[in-house]
Amino acid sequence: MKRLIEVFDKPGRTVLGLMSGTSHDGIDAAIVKISGRWSVVGGRQKIEAVKLLYHNTYPYNAEVKKRIGKAFNGTTEDICRLNFELGEAFADAALKCIKEAGLKPEDIEIIASHGQTIYHIPPLEGEKGSTLQIGEAAVIAERTGILTVSDFRSRDMAAGGHGAPLVPLADHILFHKEGKVTVVQNIGGIANLTVVTERLEDVVAFDSGPGNSLIDEAVKELTGGNFDKDGRMASKGKVDAALLEELMNHPYLKADPPKSTGRELFGREMAILLVEASRKKKRKPEDLIATLTRFTAGSIYNACERFVFPKYKVDQIVLTGGGSKNPVMVGYLKELFVESGLKPASTVVFIDDLGIPSSAKEALSFAILGNETISGNPSNLPKATGAKKSVILGKISL
Repeated sequence: MKRLIEVFDKPGRTVLGLMSGTSHDGIDAAIVKISGRWSVVGGRQKIEAVKLLYHNTYPYNAEVKKRIGKAFNGTTEDICRLNFELGEAFADAALKCIKEAGLKPEDIEIIASHGQTIYHIPPLEGEKGSTLQIGEAAVIAERTGILTVSDFRSRDMAAGGHGAPLVPLADHILFHKEGKVTVVQNIGGIANLTVVTERLEDVVAFDSGPGNSLIDEAVKELTGGNFDKDGRMASKGKVDAALLEELMNHPYLKADPPKSTGRELFGREMAILLVEASRKKKRKPEDLIATLTRFTAGSIYNACERFVFPKYKVDQIVLTGGGSKNPVMVGYLKELFVESGLKPASTVVFIDDLGIPSSAKEALSFAILGNETISGNPSNLPKATGAKKSVILGKISL
């Protein structure tokens, strides 16, 4: 194992990012070569290059996926056991990724693991927030022999923030252009956006609302399946205008940033209530899924209309995350953004078309954050998370 000082002193590092999202389908892994660091003591030094060397996704088997779902409302024992089990799973994914890339563990300086979010409580009305990500980093470090950075969200919350979104610094590094404004819209289990401007100080980011989790949970309740593959159910349904109007009046959508949310608000509990109500009203299952898909698209547009468009002239909207693979979702978004006439100059594009695979983006982002942690640099943006100050994120397992 490399000593910490040896890793700190290197001007360039190879970092392996690991991410398991709200939808808990599997582990995304990305090996990234990073030259430079965002800032150093005594001055500023920009990242010189970020190069994605290899990436892959390692799906959970059905039993593990089931246990993760159970842990969202599980016992202390469930979560305790799963923490170490997922540590093994993350370590296995890291070692497989390294081997598939034609590398060896000693070629990797850092593993940056986001872990699996089990519960997230945003700070509200003067009450402090809390968050829990599992996937024991000590297990990852022990199995791989690689310095591991984990638990990125907790330090921001300790500083009074929401612990989310944390990727705006990475978004800025990857997408900022002189004189341009880009909205990076991630549609994972929860949807979040980053307004990337020329200056880091002007970046705005927050969770826009539901992503895929609400749709996924409704599909599970209605059909026993995991998700609406390619938007097939939604494509066969009709949007229920009355239900959509009710959903679009959700208080979260009206709340000012900084703000964050999770499946605790837009997840299984809400989905079950909606499914039960739809059955009583004898709605077709396809109509509910179409309406929820339109709700996610509408909440994303609502976030831009309320909090972005009044302040910024947006040049480009970049879609990423699993929801960007849903043609029905994308169709609704393009209709709202492009055909509404409110912002005809805005262009909706896919992150894949810009050279970054959507499935690698989150893991790549945490690789960047892990690099900053080992550089001794803060990487949260208080303007985005609501933290009282910038802080160094994560915990280090040698």
